[in-house]
Amino acid sequence: MTTPHTRESLLAYLENLGIKAETFDHPPIFTVAEGEEHWQGIPGTHCKNLFLKDAKGQMWLVSCPIKRKVDLKTLPDRIGSARLSFGSADRLRATLSIEPGSVTPFALANDTEKKVICVLDRSMMADERLVFHPLVNTASTLLAPEALVTFLKATGHAPKLVTL
Repeated sequence: MTTPHTRESLLAYLENLGIKAETFDHPPIFTVAEGEEHWQGIPGTHCKNLFLKDAKGQMWLVSCPIKRKVDLKTLPDRIGSARLSFGSADRLRATLSIEPGSVTPFALANDTEKKVICVLDRSMMADERLVFHPLVNTASTLLAPEALVTFLKATGHAPKLVTL
């Protein structure tokens, strides 16, 4: 595996791809509830990100607006997977080189072996700006939905767009 991206190298990578992104620093955020206090001045659709593993061992990263309820019992039918459960912290570190609380589609840049399938909720793709952690939970980065897709394709992770 190559050296994992850091926040700084990720933001430079976005810039090299011609992606306009804006990053805001804030205290560490581990849950959506904690984040709501710190996100008040950050415009855009704030997203939650689920690192999942199915019964066959396939890993998934599912991103959707924070208000969206995700039912792990019905999700497999929507995304075409086997039964799903949350991936362990050790698996997260080994696969995406990030810590729990920092799950983000940006971490797919660290998945050089293409072990993770990316799923994006179709509803958020019509929004003006999406907000994700830039590999650390002490900042939030805004970008346009089409810019996110450009980034994901550049990493070899063309996303599945699904109505969650």
